[in-house]
Amino acid sequence: MGGMITAVSSNETYSFTKPNRESITLLAGFGIEGDVHGGATVKHRFRMKKDPSQPNLRQVHLMHEELFEELRESGFEVGAGQLGENVTTRGVDLLGLSVGTLLHLGDEAVVEVTGLRNPCAQIDGFQKGLMKQVIGRSADGRPLFRSGIMSVVVSGGVVRAGDAVRVELPEGPHRALDIV
Repeated sequence: MGGMITAVSSNETYSFTKPNRESITLLAGFGIEGDVHGGATVKHRFRMKKDPSQPNLRQVHLMHEELFEELRESGFEVGAGQLGENVTTRGVDLLGLSVGTLLHLGDEAVVEVTGLRNPCAQIDGFQKGLMKQVIGRSADGRPLFRSGIMSVVVSGGVVRAGDAVRVELPEGPHRALDIV
């Protein structure tokens, strides 16, 4: 089971979008070298206000490129890095993964899936009406968050567009992703 990386993005300052890069370097227990959200403790401003000592379960944000195609069909133009993700993938059902799944990115890097990214109001600031598009509804009416997944870095390494993504599911029963 696997796919590929179509883009990598990072930003050293707080900004909603992240510029695409030729490569990014993942550091174990930290996140992405030079990215504002890297660190062992939480770096997202909203979460830091609540409790800056929380562990950073959001070191690397991954998003499936297929979402961009769906958004285009609804009249929105969104590209890699524009929704704040660090790694854009193709061919991996990111939202269907289990908590604890290991994603092998390229030759060396490994991230562990921690949960879903919760879409924030900045999405509508980027393009009005986009928030509604990235939050769907299940058959029973529960919200479905489609704006990517979060992970922590288990093993570091350099990651580039074109690198393979290999999925290693955890042992035991499937644990559905929830917001982290």
